[in-house]
Amino acid sequence: MADLLPRSKVKGVDMCDHSVFHQFIIRSDLGCYMYLTDVHKGHNLTIYDLHPSCQGGDHYLASENRFFIIKGSRYRCVSAMNTDSDAAVYDLHPKCQGGEHYLSVFKHFFVIFQSRGVFRVTTDLTTYSNGTEYVLHPNCKDGLYYWAAANAIFFIKPKGDWGVTFHRTCNLNEDNYASTYSVHPDILNFLPGGVAVTHGTAFAKWELIKTIANDSKTPITWEKRISRKVGYTKAKSSSMEHNWKVSLSASYTAGTLTEAIAKFQFSLTAEYVGAQVNAENQSWEEATETEEKVNLTLQPNEKIYVWQYKLGFGKEDVLFCRDIRFDDDPNPPTDVPLPPSNM
Repeated sequence: MADLLPRSKVKGVDMCDHSVFHQFIIRSDLGCYMYLTDVHKGHNLTIYDLHPSCQGGDHYLASENRFFIIKGSRYRCVSAMNTDSDAAVYDLHPKCQGGEHYLSVFKHFFVIFQSRGVFRVTTDLTTYSNGTEYVLHPNCKDGLYYWAAANAIFFIKPKGDWGVTFHRTCNLNEDNYASTYSVHPDILNFLPGGVAVTHGTAFAKWELIKTIANDSKTPITWEKRISRKVGYTKAKSSSMEHNWKVSLSASYTAGTLTEAIAKFQFSLTAEYVGAQVNAENQSWEEATETEEKVNLTLQPNEKIYVWQYKLGFGKEDVLFCRDIRFDDDPNPPTDVPLPPSNM
C-alpha cells in the first residue's frame, strides 16, 4: 500500500509552523520549500527557493518568526529560509541532541525520541533550561512528521483505511482534545512518496510497441520506420501542481518541479512503491513522436517483437525512455536498461 516516506528516510525534509496560519514543508533535497495556510484544505500553496545556507538540515522547526535548522550538534536560527536573514548559529545542549523530531509550541521546544517512546521539553535548546522528560502517549508514537502551531501539536500518521491523515493534540503525553483530519492531495504530492498515494504505484516496464511477422514461406526484407514517443508527459504530470504557485525567485518553473518529484518517486524502493531506477539521463523534455528506420530480414514464420521501456504511476504513462529492444521472444525482456537508484 502506497504511503509517505517517514521524515527520517529523507535528509532535509521536514514540516514546521510559526503560527496557526503559516505552515511550511521543507524539501531540502529539491532545494525549495512550500508555504501554506491549511494542511487539510490545501490553501495558499506557494513554492520558494531554500537558501543554500538553509539546505541540508537534519531537522527544521519554527517559533514565532524564527526558523531553526539543526545539523548534528548545532543549529542555525534565521528569520527567513529563502534569504537566510539574521542568521546566527548556536550549540545544542547534549540532552537536546539526537532527537528524531523537533518542534516548538507553548514557548517551549519539544525533542521527540520516537524509538524510545519519550520526549523532552525545554525553554532553551542551548542550555536545556527547565528540561523535563515525558513518556509519549501511545496515540502519539507513530508520527511520520511532527509540527506545532499556536496551542496545538500535529503529526501525520501512516496511511490507514481513510487515506493519509494528520492528528491534532494538545499534549503528547496525554493526547488531550485529539482530532484527526485528512491531508489535502496537493500537499501529499509535495511530500516524499505522496505521488504514489495520489497517482498510484510507480512502475517501470517494457511495453510492446510493434510486432513484425513473416507469414510467408520465403524470407522477406522488412524496411520501414518505427514511430514511438520519447520524453516526459509534462501536460499530465504538471497537473499535480495546478494549485501550486511557484515563486518568481524559485529555481523551478511550472512542470519542472513535478519532473524532479517524479524522478524522486521512481528512485524509491518497492517498499515505498517506487521503481528503484535512476532516470536522470533520460529525456525530460516534452514527449514527442520520433521515428527510427529499421531494416530486417525475416525468415519464414518468424516474428520480431519491438519493445520500449517506460515509467509511470498507476495506469498513467509519464516517461517514455529512449531504450528499445528487438527480440524474437513474445515475453517482455527481463533486464532493466536504467541504472539502479541509491535510495
